[in-house]
Amino acid sequence: MVDGRVRGEYPARWEADVVLRDGSTAHLRPIRPQDAPALERFHAGQSETSIYLRYFTYKSRLTPKELKRFTEVDHVDRVALVVERSGAIVGVGRYDRLEDPEEAEVAFNISDQYQGMGVGSILLEHLAAAARERGVERFSAEVLPENRKMLTVFAEAGYEVRRHFDDGVVMVEFAIDPTDRSRAVMESREHRAEARSLADLLAPRSVAVIGASRAWGSIGNTVLTGILEGGFTGAVYGVNTEALEVAGMRSYATLAEVPGPVDLAVLAVPKEEIPGVVADCAAAGVKGLLVITGGFSDGGDGLARQRELVRAARANGMRVIGPASLGLINTDPAVSLNASVAPGMPQRGTLGLFSQSAAIGVLLYAACSRRNLGVSSVVSAGNRADVSGNDAMQFWEDDPATSAIGLYLESFGNPRKFSRIARRLARNKPVIVAKSDVTGLRLPPGHAVRTTQAPREAVDAMLQQSGVIRVATNEELMDVAQIVASQPLPAGRGVGLVANSAALGRVLADNAERNGLAVAALETGLDLEDGQSRALPRLGALLDEVLARPDVHSAVVILLPARGTTVEALADAVGRCGTRAGKPVLAVFAGILDASVPTEGLFRVDTEPGTADPETAAPGISQSGTADPGTGASGPRIDAAVPAYSSPGNAVAALAAVVRYAQWRRRDFGETVEPAGIDKDRAEDLVDAHLARISGAELLTLDAAGAAELLACYGIRVLESVPFETEDQAVAAAERLGWPVALKTTDQHLRHRLDLGGVRLNIIDEAALRGNIRHMRQMLAAAGAEGLEVQAMAPSGQGCVVRGLEDPLLGPLLSFGLAGDAVNLLGDWAHAIPPLSTTDLAELVRSPRAARKLFGYQGLPAVDIAALEDLINRVATLKDHHPEVALLEFNPVMVSGDGITVLSADVRLGNPEVRTDSARRAMSAWGGPVPGAA
Repeated sequence: MVDGRVRGEYPARWEADVVLRDGSTAHLRPIRPQDAPALERFHAGQSETSIYLRYFTYKSRLTPKELKRFTEVDHVDRVALVVERSGAIVGVGRYDRLEDPEEAEVAFNISDQYQGMGVGSILLEHLAAAARERGVERFSAEVLPENRKMLTVFAEAGYEVRRHFDDGVVMVEFAIDPTDRSRAVMESREHRAEARSLADLLAPRSVAVIGASRAWGSIGNTVLTGILEGGFTGAVYGVNTEALEVAGMRSYATLAEVPGPVDLAVLAVPKEEIPGVVADCAAAGVKGLLVITGGFSDGGDGLARQRELVRAARANGMRVIGPASLGLINTDPAVSLNASVAPGMPQRGTLGLFSQSAAIGVLLYAACSRRNLGVSSVVSAGNRADVSGNDAMQFWEDDPATSAIGLYLESFGNPRKFSRIARRLARNKPVIVAKSDVTGLRLPPGHAVRTTQAPREAVDAMLQQSGVIRVATNEELMDVAQIVASQPLPAGRGVGLVANSAALGRVLADNAERNGLAVAALETGLDLEDGQSRALPRLGALLDEVLARPDVHSAVVILLPARGTTVEALADAVGRCGTRAGKPVLAVFAGILDASVPTEGLFRVDTEPGTADPETAAPGISQSGTADPGTGASGPRIDAAVPAYSSPGNAVAALAAVVRYAQWRRRDFGETVEPAGIDKDRAEDLVDAHLARISGAELLTLDAAGAAELLACYGIRVLESVPFETEDQAVAAAERLGWPVALKTTDQHLRHRLDLGGVRLNIIDEAALRGNIRHMRQMLAAAGAEGLEVQAMAPSGQGCVVRGLEDPLLGPLLSFGLAGDAVNLLGDWAHAIPPLSTTDLAELVRSPRAARKLFGYQGLPAVDIAALEDLINRVATLKDHHPEVALLEFNPVMVSGDGITVLSADVRLGNPEVRTDSARRAMSAWGGPVPGAA
C-alpha cells in the first residue's frame, strides 16, 4: 500500500486535460503497458538530434526490453506521464526514485512537432505534483549542454535550480515544493495559454456553420446570416448535407469538402449528430467548436453526451463553447464577428460580457441594446462544459478593446481559480459579477459541477475578497456597467446632487446616505422651464460649480420633464460637464425613461414546420416576433457616454458599488506572510499516519493529544484539559495544572455553556473542586452529559470562534466570529479563502458586526488584535497546506489584552475532496471537477 492505494494501481486522478502555449488542448495521463506500440511510433517519428539529446546516443528503435521498462511502471518509485493529441503520444516525462527516497531523477522527451509549445513545462508541473504525493522532495537530471530547450524548462520553472558540470554533462537539482515564484510562473503560463485559446475563438480567420439551413428563421440560417451580415472579415463556409446553396453562397456537404482551413466551427445540428461532426472537425484541424445545439441538460444521457463531446474535442486540440450557447460576438472592426442568434451586431464599446445559459444571454443582449451600451465582445458559455468565465477573464485581462467586464454566473466550476484571476484582473479593470443567492448551492440544468456545503455567505465573501462588484440581477449588472464602461472611477465617497425638484433632491440624498455615500453638495433650485437655450447653460454652470468642489468626487443629476427641453440635449449637457471635470456624472430622468422593453422580437429565430430540429435551438430564445433590438423601448435613446437611469435608487446603488470598488482598488493589498515556527513536513507525516487508520469517506476526530501534536507543528498551543473519572484524579490534575481551575463537561454542546451549567470557573481549592464535581454530575445527569474534565483558568477576555473547513467547491475556507449568540443565534460570521494577505486578515477580524467588542466597547478594554490575526493566519496556512484537515475549530479562543488562549480544538481528518485549484495546470474534467488536483 502507498498513500492508501495499491502499488502499481493506475492513478486515474493524475489524468488531466491541459492547454498548450498556442491555445490548443491535449490530454495528459500516466503511461500504461498497452502504450508500447504508441511509444514505439513516437520514438520512430523523432529526429536523430532529439533522440541523441534524450538518450545521449542515437537509437533507431527501442528494444522490447526498453519498451517494457518504459511502459510498465509502479506509479510510485517509477512514474511516467504522457501527453497525447488525437490518440498519438507527443511528449513523455518520467521520474525514477534514487537510493535517497526523497530524490528522483527526471527525464523528458518531447515530439519535434510540439517542441516550444509548453509540453515540457506542463509535464514537469504534473510530475512534481505526483512526486510530492509519493514522498519525493527533490528532482535531479542529467542534461547535455547542447540541450538548451530542456535546460530552459528547468531554469524557467520557478524552482531554485542548482547546476554543475560533471564529465561533460550538466547536473541539475532542485526542490519541488511549490514556491511563490513557481506558482507565479505557472499562473503566467496558464494565463497566456488560456487567453490565446479564447482569442482564437473570438478572432478566427475562418468560420464554418455546420447545420447551415436554407429555412429562414432556423438556428443554422440565423447564425450564418448573422455572420455574413455582420461583416465578418474572414472566410465563411456553410455546411449542409442536402442543400447546394445557403444564404446566397455555395454550400458544402461535409467539412472535408471545405476548400480552406477552418478555425471555428459552429454546430447547429441535432445532438445525435454531434459525435460525428466533432470527429469531422478533428480530422479537419478545427481549432474550436461553438455548440449552439441544446438538449444536453436532462441530467442522464444528456450529461454523458456532453462529457463525451468535451472529451473528444479536447483530445483533438479543440476548445468547446456550449452546448446550448447563444453564440460569440466580437465587435472589433478587424474581426466583426456575430456568430450568434442575435439579430445584428451590437454597438461597439469597451464592455466584455459573459453569460452561461442562452436565456440569460438574451436578457443581457436586450439590456445592452435598450441602454445603448456598446460591447467589445460577448461570450455565451451555455452549459459551460468547457470554456468558462475564467477563460473569458484571462482573455479580457490583456484585451486592449475591453475596459470593463460583466459576468452573469449560474454556477462555479473552479472558484479558487476564479478568485485568483478576478483579484488580479480587478486591480486594473472593473469586474461585475451577477449571481443569485443560491449560486454554488444549486445547479442549473446541464451544469455538471460541484456545489458548496459552506454557508451561502461564503461565496459572497469569496467575491468580495476578490474585489469584484457583486450584484444580484442582470439589470443591476447593467446599472453598474453603464458607469464603469464610460466614466472615470470616483476618487472618494463625496457626491454632489443636482435636481430641479426639492422633493426629488431629498429622495436622492436619502438614497445616497443609505448607500454609504457622503452628500457634499445638494442643489435643488435648478429651473429648466424657460426654454432650452437658457436652461442648458444654466444646468451646465450649476453642475460645473458643483463638480469643481474638492469634496465632490462624483455627481448625480435628477431631472423632471421640462417644456421645450429634450432629454437628449439635457444628457449631452450633463455629459460635457463630467468630461470637463474628469469626474463621473450620472443622469436620472424621472418619469421620462421607461426601463421596460419586451424581449420578444429581439431574436428572430422563427422556424418553418419541419425545417429544424427544436434541439438545435438554445433554450430561452424567443421563437417569434419581428422587431429590431431596442425599437420596443418607449423612452428616448441616450448616448451611452452618459449613464442614464429612470430610478434614483438604481442610480445611487450603482454609483455606491463603483465607489466601494474604487476604494478597494486604491487600498494597500498587503502581503501573504507565512507565520514563523511552522514544521510542514512534520505535520504531513502526522496527517499521513492518522489517515492510514481510516478508509473511504470516513472522518477521524483526533483526540486531545493528537490534535495538540498536529497544531503544535503550526505554532498553535491548546490549553490542556484533563478528563477524569474520580474526584481524586481531578484533584491530582488540578494540582499539576495549578489553581484556580475550570471544571467542564466533555459534552460538545454544553462544554462552553456557562448559562446551561456546563462550566464552573475559578475553583480555588480541593474542597471546592470536589463539591462542584458532585453538583455538576447531578445537574447534568438529566442531559446525559456524564464526562467531566478539569482545565487551568485562562486570562479573562473576549471569546471568539475560529473555524477552518475543506469545502467541496471552495476548497479551504476560514470563518471567524465572536463566541456565543453572535454566531450561534445570529450567524454573525466573516469568511475568507486562504491564502490570506495581511489586509485580508485585518478585514476578516473586523468584518463581523459584533467585532466592535474587540476594540474597546462600553468600557471593555481592547484585545490583542495582532495575536488574534497571527492565530488566524496560522489556521489559514495549515488549511491551505493540508486539505486532509476536513474541519478545524477553536471554540472558544479567549482573546485578552496581551495574548490569546485556545481553550478547545476540534480537529477532524478525512480523505480530501479534490481541490479545484492546484500547483499544476489542469482544466476541469469534461464538465466536472479537475481530477487529481492537489
